[in-house]
Amino acid sequence: MEAKLAQQVKQGKTPRINRKKGYKQPWMLHFMVLPAAILVFIFSYIPMSGVIMAFQDYKPALGIANSPWVGLKHFQYMWENDYFIQITLNTLFFACSKMVMNLIIPFFFALLLNEVRKMALKRTIQTLVYLPHFLSWVTLSGILIDILAQTGLINQFLSSTFGIKPIFFLGDGNWFRFTVIFSDVWKEFGFNTIIFLAALSGINPSLYEAAEVDGAGRWKQTMYITIPSLIPIAIVVATLALGNVLNANFDQVFNLYSPLIYQQGDIIDTFVYREGLLSGQFSFATAVNLFKSVISLVLIVISYRLAYRFAGYRIF
Repeated sequence: MEAKLAQQVKQGKTPRINRKKGYKQPWMLHFMVLPAAILVFIFSYIPMSGVIMAFQDYKPALGIANSPWVGLKHFQYMWENDYFIQITLNTLFFACSKMVMNLIIPFFFALLLNEVRKMALKRTIQTLVYLPHFLSWVTLSGILIDILAQTGLINQFLSSTFGIKPIFFLGDGNWFRFTVIFSDVWKEFGFNTIIFLAALSGINPSLYEAAEVDGAGRWKQTMYITIPSLIPIAIVVATLALGNVLNANFDQVFNLYSPLIYQQGDIIDTFVYREGLLSGQFSFATAVNLFKSVISLVLIVISYRLAYRFAGYRIF
């Protein structure tokens, strides 16, 4: 087979590779995946029949089978609703800000941490910044509410040290946005740093040795070896994050927000929760969530294509 491909290359022909053979795997591997596939089918695909409600005037007493069909009525109302446009903008702002910050900060923090020569100190710092990732937003939100309250630790410190009046972090829309983004980055940047540290460990040490022989210091080694070596994994992380551009972290926002800051802090997921479960507008909430899911699916496909094109990364 290899001789045949080499012959085709010498003749200037594009070698033909039977891609079907690449998908053939031992039956044991398929059998190992089967339980997970069954669970996904039961809990993810079967409930998808509920999306029919987006095209109905759903009545719980009538059920999906007997509820009247209204077509695209809820989607039309969704686009005519100014508040829906506002929550979409809020969602994009939160998601894009988190995506950018969770890429830039772990990237540079990994570079700094990589320069620490004492392994014990390096491991300690890595563990400390990684720990918040394991805290649930229910627990972390309770902590943030206590320390960010008008009589909390942060405001007491600002008042006693700088004479600043108490800041309403969770009641003022602009401060709420800053709090959401900052707390998410603080919680997750340690986990994202591990990805870049793993990429750093894969850099060939001979590159640094050759650069040192040529007289390059640590700064030039970082600029011309370390950073270019991290660019492919940074592209992968950034493109894969595109699939979550409409996910602004429901758990975080739901546990921190209040009616005072709905205009600046409400997102699509919290809006769907209130409209569907609290107000009983099941069809409208389903239509909004279906719109979000379709857009997210398109973005995921695009992100995988971009990751494969620019970084050679592919899942399937």
